[in-house]
Amino acid sequence: MPQSSTTKLWWSIASRFLLVLAVAAAAAVTIGHFVGLRLEVDGSGFWPLLSQFDEDTHSEVLEIDRSRQTGAPLVSTSQTELPDSFWPAYRGLSRDGHYMGKIQTEWPTSGLPVVWKQPIGGGYASFIHADGRLFTIEQRRDREVVTAYDPNTGTELWAHGWEERFEEMMGGNGPRATPTWDNGRLFALGAAGELRSLDANTGSLRWRRNILTDAKADNLYWAMSAAPLVVDNLVIVLPGGTSGQSVTAYHADTGAIMWHSLDDIQSYTAPMLTELDGELQVVVVTASRIAGLRVDTGVLLWDYPWVVSTVPNISQPITIDSNRLFVSAGYGQGSALIEVTRSSDGWSVTELWRTNRMKNKFSSSVLYDGHIYGLDESILACLDVETGELVWKAGRYGYGQLLLADKHLVVLTERGEVALVAATPSGHTELARFSAITGKTWNVPTLAAGMLFVRNTTEMAAFDIVPR
Repeated sequence: MPQSSTTKLWWSIASRFLLVLAVAAAAAVTIGHFVGLRLEVDGSGFWPLLSQFDEDTHSEVLEIDRSRQTGAPLVSTSQTELPDSFWPAYRGLSRDGHYMGKIQTEWPTSGLPVVWKQPIGGGYASFIHADGRLFTIEQRRDREVVTAYDPNTGTELWAHGWEERFEEMMGGNGPRATPTWDNGRLFALGAAGELRSLDANTGSLRWRRNILTDAKADNLYWAMSAAPLVVDNLVIVLPGGTSGQSVTAYHADTGAIMWHSLDDIQSYTAPMLTELDGELQVVVVTASRIAGLRVDTGVLLWDYPWVVSTVPNISQPITIDSNRLFVSAGYGQGSALIEVTRSSDGWSVTELWRTNRMKNKFSSSVLYDGHIYGLDESILACLDVETGELVWKAGRYGYGQLLLADKHLVVLTERGEVALVAATPSGHTELARFSAITGKTWNVPTLAAGMLFVRNTTEMAAFDIVPR
């Protein structure tokens, strides 16, 4: 048979095979809709996850649960909080995933004691904890809803919502960005760019803007995901607009635009505040670079090319010391350590090392005692921060999330398990693991006031982690 005929035959067979797969997938989704099954994919983007789920039923259960909650409103506490009870932003105060308190490191075989557990609306935001309250943002039917809870009981204290529903089959539905608390104010960003400032005590609206509309920007494929950063009474967000509007700073009291900067398409990484070579600055990771901006004006100080081939960056950079940053991404990108320095001629950036042995896809790494711990795709790994060399790699946790606490890693797996792993370069030592919540779990856990708070798109729970 001629080669061209053979090629046509193989293309015909392949096309029919793909058509059969497409029909089978469509049939599975359709049948699943009617029998209460949800077909998703895991963090690899390839392997299917099938779960028992009916959105209408879940919404009804959630609504009944909240209607039965009659807890008295909390009285506002002192603005001065202990470090271990203050978790006001995504991954904590410094966005580095470090919990400042002590934790229980000898867990019962059944797992940490459950304080409470209940249903929650959809989305991938995590909890924040401040002023004696627990906050997040959820998808409830066709509304995005910012919520406040009593952290000790799970009782809903208030809910503030608006009409919006973001849907995406591969990643999932609902808002992504974790709210930010600052001085009694809450700043929440919805999946389609709705930015609202709320009174954290009552949930009442202070002001609202749409950051995509303001910047004349298109939404990202997986939606607005970068948690707002509040610094010097500015709310800094990443709409990704052109004409110098990729990064925008709003006045925290009024919502007025104070400055905007860069022309980049944005990534999914939250802006962060850090000090490099003696200057406090906003560090952003866009679809094309890492950049340092002046806090008061947004003027570009320095940048470093960082282009991920498939999906713009997701994980948070880590400040290593006074002038070094660690950055990582999945999709084959790997990690790099850069040095940022200032001289009379301006700012410069030097790449100190680069490796493919740590690829943070959805999660972010943590730094402890000269070593970086994180998920290399779905496997836990440890790198030497000075050399970038792999120290060890072991333990499968899926595309989960992790925090550092009391010389240990608290890992929330993609399947909703919580594991405790020693943060040591001597090797991978998992000390405990238990099932905390059910279903695909990409949300970052929260540690505050001696409790571990976890959530995913359907369930939320609190566990006692106070040392005994």
